[in-house]
Amino acid sequence: MRKITAALVLAGVTGVMIVGAGLQAQDGLYKLSKTIAVGGGTSWDYLTVDAGAHRLYVAHGTSINVIDTQAGAVVGEIADTPGVHGFAIAADLGRGFSSNGRENKVSIVDLKTLKTLQKVDTGMNPDAILYEASKKEVYAFNGRGKSATVIDARSGNVVATIPLAGKPETGQADSKAGKVYVNIEDQNAIQVIDTATHTVTATWPIAPGESATGMAIDTDRHLLFIGCDNNLMLMIDSTSGKIVYSVPVGAGVDSTWFDPGTKLAYSSAGEAGTVTIAHEDSATVLKTVQTLKTARGGRTMALDPVTHTIYVAATDQAAGKAVANTFKILVFPMSGPAPK
Repeated sequence: MRKITAALVLAGVTGVMIVGAGLQAQDGLYKLSKTIAVGGGTSWDYLTVDAGAHRLYVAHGTSINVIDTQAGAVVGEIADTPGVHGFAIAADLGRGFSSNGRENKVSIVDLKTLKTLQKVDTGMNPDAILYEASKKEVYAFNGRGKSATVIDARSGNVVATIPLAGKPETGQADSKAGKVYVNIEDQNAIQVIDTATHTVTATWPIAPGESATGMAIDTDRHLLFIGCDNNLMLMIDSTSGKIVYSVPVGAGVDSTWFDPGTKLAYSSAGEAGTVTIAHEDSATVLKTVQTLKTARGGRTMALDPVTHTIYVAATDQAAGKAVANTFKILVFPMSGPAPK
C-alpha cells in the first residue's frame, strides 16, 4: 500500500488531484449514537439498508441478521445462506436476493416472512449482488467464476451469464443510462455492462487506483466513487471512465457509499478503523470533511439515504483478532448540517 502525503500531489493522470490535507478537516459531522449487539460468529460481509421498511440486513456467516433500525434491535434472521456475501433488495417485488458464496447459489427471499422461496445456480462464489430495477433483474458477481449471473427477479430464471476480465467486486447500476458498472479487483479496472444486451461494452483502467473494492454512484452527475486498496477513493466520470479527482482513505478500505441527498461519499476501512467522508463539491472536486473513527476491523458499512445514518459492522478485538460473540453494529447518525 502507498502512503499519501499531506501536500497536493499530482497523481500522474491529467486532472487528478490527491488532497491529503483534508484528513485534518472538520470533525463532528458524524458521531456514534448507539451500538446494536448481534453476537454470533466473527465472519460477516455486506450490509444493506431497506430505508422504506426501516430494516438493515447484515450478511453474517451462514445467515442474514435482520435489524429494525428504528428499534435498534435484531428482529429476524434469513437462514440457510452458506458463506453469504451480500443481499440485494427488490422492494417493489417484496423480494430479497442473497449471494451464497459457499454453495454457488442465490437465495430468493420473501421480505415479509424472511422465508426462502427458491435458490438459483450461479457461477463460482457469488459475492456482490445488486438489483437493477428498470429491467427487474439481479446481477450476482461471481468472484472465482469471473462472471456475472443475471437473474429475472420475478421468475428466478437465469437470463444471462456475462464473462468478465477478472475477479469482480462491487457493482452499481445506472438504469437511465442502461449500464451496470463493476470493479474488476485483480485487473485494476472497471467494466461496463449494457443491460439491454448483457454484454461488456467498455473496460476502463483505474490508475493510480489499485485493487478496487467498494463502489458507489451519483446518477445525477454521472460519477462513480471507488475505494482502492492503495488508500484512495477515486471519483470517476461514468460516461467516459475518466478519473476526475481522488482523496486519501484509511488502510484496509472495503465498502464505499454515496448519499444523493447530501452529496457525501463514504469509504470504510477495517485496518484503520475509520470511515472517510468526502463532499462532492462539484462534478470535478471531492473534499474530505471528516475522518470518522469507528472500530478496528470495521470494514463494511451501509448508508440509510433517508435518515443519512451510517451503520458499521465490527467486533471487539484482542491481540489483533476478532473476539467471538461480540459482533455488533455501530450506529452513526448525522449530527450536524452537511456541507454545501
